[in-house]
Amino acid sequence: MLKTALEMKLELGEAIRARRLDQRRSQEEAAVRAGISLSTWKRMEANGPSAVENLIAAAIALRCEEAVGQLFVAPVASSLDELLLRQAAGAEPRQRKRAPRNRTGL
Repeated sequence: MLKTALEMKLELGEAIRARRLDQRRSQEEAAVRAGISLSTWKRMEANGPSAVENLIAAAIALRCEEAVGQLFVAPVASSLDELLLRQAAGAEPRQRKRAPRNRTGL
C-alpha cells in the first residue's frame, strides 16, 4: 500500500522521537545538538520534518546520518532480463572455470 507524503512525514517524526527517547535525550538536548530551535524540534516530532535540513540535522544529532544517504540506493534488478541488460552495459560477467578432471586410474 502506498503512503501519502503526510503519512510518511508523521512516521519520520515518530521515528525521530523514538530514537531520541532510546538515547535518553531531552528534546532540548537533541535540538541543541542538531543546531535547531526547541520549537522546531518539537514541531518535527509532532508533524514530521518540514525541511530536508532539519531531517539531516536530526539524523546527525541522533547518530544515524548514514541512513539518510541510503534513502535512495539503486534498486537491485527486478528481473533476469534487467540484470543481463545491466551486465551488458557494464563489465563483462565473470566466466566460470571448469575444474580439472580427475584422471586417476589411467
